[in-house]
Amino acid sequence: MKKNQLGTSDLMVSEIGLGCMSLGTDATHAEKIIDAALEAGINYFDTADLYDFGVNEEIVGKALKKVRDQVLLATKVGNRWTEQKDSWSWDPSKGYIKEAVKQSLKKLSTDYIDLYQLHGGTLDDPIDETIEAFEELREEGFIRYYGISSIRPNVIREYVNRANIVSNMMQYSILDRRPEEEALPLLHKNKISVVTRGSLAKGLLTEKALAKLSGSGYLDYTAEELKELIVALKDKVAKGRPLTEIALRYNLAHPAVASVIVGASSVEQLKANVKAVNSKPLTEEEVSLIQSLSKANTYKEHR
Repeated sequence: MKKNQLGTSDLMVSEIGLGCMSLGTDATHAEKIIDAALEAGINYFDTADLYDFGVNEEIVGKALKKVRDQVLLATKVGNRWTEQKDSWSWDPSKGYIKEAVKQSLKKLSTDYIDLYQLHGGTLDDPIDETIEAFEELREEGFIRYYGISSIRPNVIREYVNRANIVSNMMQYSILDRRPEEEALPLLHKNKISVVTRGSLAKGLLTEKALAKLSGSGYLDYTAEELKELIVALKDKVAKGRPLTEIALRYNLAHPAVASVIVGASSVEQLKANVKAVNSKPLTEEEVSLIQSLSKANTYKEHR
């Protein structure tokens, strides 16, 4: 499994990371998927304190405890469950971040987190205070590096200018090329790596694509436009290759992208995703063709 440097850090992340949100709450089942990921060469595991009320962190931490020094654990902070656990609120305050990290460390069965990420963010946040929290956690040895998880160009710009982030997680795919106009060039210029999510666009960029189509479409694509694009990608680009390969390799073709974070609810799905990432890279001509067939959508909202 190829590994890429994460920003300016000394973290070398596998080109595919396991998005742990989809593991579920059956620890035995989840451990089988995690073991398969380790066997395939994945060293990058991404979770969040929000997932399954913290149970996800517990499951991931327990499964990786035996190989803790060989893997990179990433988790996120900022979303705070209500006491009733029926909704959550946004809290990027220094006090909350420094308290929440203690809970994540305990649940992950570790004494340090490789990559601690702010799970969102707005321009209304006390950004300097938030950054101060992460910087102090680094100095105290609780985290090795920090990053953000944001699709908002204006928020990303603030953290690029004011913080020592090494990464930004954001949704990016052939169907969602919004990061290409502003975010990816800015992050790449500043040597901050992108880790992507949503690369398969809720299954629309897999072999089950046509079955996943609905009348509501996806972002600024109508259902009919999606159908036409999927057929064109299969006929003109994939030419027999699984659409999943084309989708994941498209993300990795951008120099800003260090890793694609992909979830898996079964060992079989995990293996298919790994095979897709380990396939041959797209040529410049194939990337250009994909871009000519798809929309160069931009951020009108979520600024």
